[in-house]
Amino acid sequence: MHKHKLRLKKTITIFSISIGIFAWPFQGFSKDISILNASYDPTRELFRSYNHLFAEYWKAKTGDNLTVYESHGGSGKQARAVIDGMPADVVTLALAGDIDALNRYKPLIDKNWQNRLPAHSTPYTSTIVFLVRKGNPKHIHDWDDLIKSDIQVVTPNPKTSGGARWNFLAAWAYAQNKYGSEDKAYQFVKALYARVPIMDTSARGSTLSFVQRGLGDVLISWENEAYMAKKEEKSNSFEIITPSISILTEPSVAVVDSIVDHRGSREVATAYLQYLYSDPAQRLIAQNYYRPCNPAIVMEFRDKFPSLTLMTIDKTFGGWKRVKDKFFSDNGIFDKIIREIRY
Repeated sequence: MHKHKLRLKKTITIFSISIGIFAWPFQGFSKDISILNASYDPTRELFRSYNHLFAEYWKAKTGDNLTVYESHGGSGKQARAVIDGMPADVVTLALAGDIDALNRYKPLIDKNWQNRLPAHSTPYTSTIVFLVRKGNPKHIHDWDDLIKSDIQVVTPNPKTSGGARWNFLAAWAYAQNKYGSEDKAYQFVKALYARVPIMDTSARGSTLSFVQRGLGDVLISWENEAYMAKKEEKSNSFEIITPSISILTEPSVAVVDSIVDHRGSREVATAYLQYLYSDPAQRLIAQNYYRPCNPAIVMEFRDKFPSLTLMTIDKTFGGWKRVKDKFFSDNGIFDKIIREIRY
């Protein structure tokens, strides 16, 4: 199983097929074009469906035959791969901080990228929930239950996984809100990570460890990933627990300017991201268990997503730059917690 390796995956090819009256003006002038989407692990199923939807739209609009390639992995690792030269036309990563990181060594992307699309370039959101085994045998109902002595927790490594960073911050936000201080939040999160036997490099890797390898009693997971795992497990072996407090996760999308200008793909890459905000795409997003950004589409699927108290990165933590420096930099809070647990 090569779940941790970056790989380019050809997800869809649309051949030169006439699409009714929309395609006929382009006959004889169609081009074969392609783009690469560098994304984080849990979006595999979403973009497999979305690529079909967008390619059909683009064929009808332009007559061109579009192939969308995908690369998936932990969000931090994906950002690093683009920095190191992976020619991604677009990035659809787990958090804005990973997209900001693309300019770490040289300018690859406009620093104001979040202002180029609606909702700060966040066409869908999610949150963090728990996936437990059928019958909830360890009686896990909220964050406090995760630090019981008989519980093993599965969550990925925040150094490589965007989802893992959301997990860490959701636990911290809960503890700080309940216990009233950063010192007590630190001790709570330390107790939680003492219950983690292994940290995979990506959210999907942790899902596979919990679901297929049978590790742990509870998986801290993206909401969409938990629902997808439950849906695909035919034996109905899992249940989803929504905690009292969690965090609003905001995956972000952006065109990689240096790549699209070099390849001449800016028009199609921009349209690929813009179409995520269309009604058909927003419904597809909801069907894949992400929360749409369009309020009208949210109402259509209101029975799918339970309501809960959601903290935000900006209000609770002061934004991603502060979060990265404080929690996830070398010798930051996460590193200190792991050192104390191990030694």
